[in-house]
Amino acid sequence: MSEINNLTIPEIATIEEIKDEIVEVKTFYLKFDARPNGEPPAIKSGQFVMCTVFGAGEFAVSLPPSPQKDRFHLTVRRVGKVTNALHELKVGDKVGIRGPFGNGFPFEEIKGKNIIYVAGGIGLIPLRSSIMHVMQNKDKFGRILLFLGARTPKELMYEYNLKEWKTAPGFETHITIDNPVPGWDGEVGFVHTMLKKKNIPVKDTVAFVCGPPMMFNAVIKELTELGIGEENIISTLERHMKCGIGKCQHCAIGRTLVCTDGPVYTFRQIKTLGEQI
Repeated sequence: MSEINNLTIPEIATIEEIKDEIVEVKTFYLKFDARPNGEPPAIKSGQFVMCTVFGAGEFAVSLPPSPQKDRFHLTVRRVGKVTNALHELKVGDKVGIRGPFGNGFPFEEIKGKNIIYVAGGIGLIPLRSSIMHVMQNKDKFGRILLFLGARTPKELMYEYNLKEWKTAPGFETHITIDNPVPGWDGEVGFVHTMLKKKNIPVKDTVAFVCGPPMMFNAVIKELTELGIGEENIISTLERHMKCGIGKCQHCAIGRTLVCTDGPVYTFRQIKTLGEQI
């Protein structure tokens, strides 16, 4: 398929596997029907695609790089008509994919720096691809830390990855839940409260933050009070997108279009846009 057609005409992909993650969240493993060996296009961590569920509609979803060259995957929470229709599909069913679109995470610009990831609940979904990239290139970065919070242990995303990351050399994993529950022997408390307790690096440090608004704002407050500059705090704007290519203006925030200028922004840029998150 040509570059031009890829902007507006979906490519057909077949669902090969479906994994239940947490309640209302599934990962769909797909393979393009018409591409040689099903191999997806080259993508940058942080980009997104438009996914069509035939008969229901289209929605934007982050597209993480996959370690398997012949297929790709999408992790999707059931939140509305189209994502609900996707969750009802079975192995062998087909969807349409347009993209990838967006700017992606700025890995070249942050080489040599320490990296802190702070995620709340399903906020780990868009950050996971960045974590995977950095884990595969650890020699190019400084300290790498993950702070993950969830309401309960059952709401911790990617449990299989968390087990791997906990024992990975050069990767510091800190996990907390909001309130104590029987059988949980880890940290308890909101995720932002761990940042000052764990003596995080501040100099030459970049922070990736993603989660619900209340958590996001609390984390930003902690990071800036510790001395991490607004230009070194990175997030994604999960604005509802309709076309993905800047034509419909649905994702416009002031003078920027999230689908073409984003979805990755620094917190300084977000403040300039006046976006309330």
